[in-house]
Amino acid sequence: MRKAFPEPGRLFRLFLEVAQKVFLNTHFYNPHREQRKDVENMAATAGNKRLKLTDILVTIVIAVVFGVIYKIWGPTYDLMKPFGVHAEQMIYGMWFMAGTFAFVIIRKPGVAILAEVAASTVSAFLGSEWGMSTLVYGLLQGLGAEIFFAAFLYRKTNLFVTCLAAIGAAAASLILDYQYGYIDSLSAWNYTLFIGFRFIGSILIAGVFAYYLSKALERTGVTRSLRPVSKQDYEALD
Repeated sequence: MRKAFPEPGRLFRLFLEVAQKVFLNTHFYNPHREQRKDVENMAATAGNKRLKLTDILVTIVIAVVFGVIYKIWGPTYDLMKPFGVHAEQMIYGMWFMAGTFAFVIIRKPGVAILAEVAASTVSAFLGSEWGMSTLVYGLLQGLGAEIFFAAFLYRKTNLFVTCLAAIGAAAASLILDYQYGYIDSLSAWNYTLFIGFRFIGSILIAGVFAYYLSKALERTGVTRSLRPVSKQDYEALD
């Protein structure tokens, strides 16, 4: 007895199912594509903006180094005074550098504040001439820098943003200087020189110098383990 030939419609559906399976298994399956998806998932996890223990420890190490620098910067600051009216303000930006430098290295929320507070704490315990008020300066200066990094959603760490963060830290320090009575009796031209020199020095030291120092460190490769996988990294897999 001869078997009935399948209906054309059923045969066509069967053909489509087979063709679909073959098409998906050959054309769309790409090991690099699958690998890219895995790396993207890793990037999403590694790109988590919350601070990890490693981030905190590295930030503390950076802060300790700058805390020592902050302590010895006081005499250096005083040595600049004979060079002109408010000339010492041109090097004031060193006291903001822990926050900007640490953020450009770690690139996560809270790093600028943590680095500045930790550095000022180290400086205070080493016998800073400004005593425990150093901690208040560290907190406010770190917050001033953090605001500008947050304004760019912590995604930009270019020279411009780093300089803005340095300006933010300088502005915070000026507010405290006024509160503590350090600059409440200056004349207009004195205010102009004082504030102008501090902003310029902050941009040069905590902005430009901090940025290029971090870039020099990046070229050594030591910061690679601290960074999330970038889009360029997984695009290289294609």
